[in-house]
Amino acid sequence: MIYWISTGLLSTMLFASALSYILHQGTIEGIRDLGFPDHFRIQLAVMKLAAAIVLILPFVSAEIKEWAYIGAALFFITAIVAHFAHGDPWYLNAINVIFIAILLISSQHLTA
Repeated sequence: MIYWISTGLLSTMLFASALSYILHQGTIEGIRDLGFPDHFRIQLAVMKLAAAIVLILPFVSAEIKEWAYIGAALFFITAIVAHFAHGDPWYLNAINVIFIAILLISSQHLTA
């Protein structure tokens, strides 16, 4: 039960974030303000969508899911560094830390 709740939260966040990277003008401008080019924003959106799908599908192998978890962790870490360097409010990094914790809880099923 804990696995499915944490994985559902993580996948939902990745999916919503990816859509925001593509459709929400405020997010698009925010990513530009952080210094990232548009092609990187699109690349991140595609990778987030892929990770969200891989994590939620039960028949995907553990090895593929490991890569999705690693990619998501790198995204959260990169977001923390970018927001910190940009001088953004602390709560943006707190949200990313919370999602790292959710990711760690979700990924525990791979080692069980």
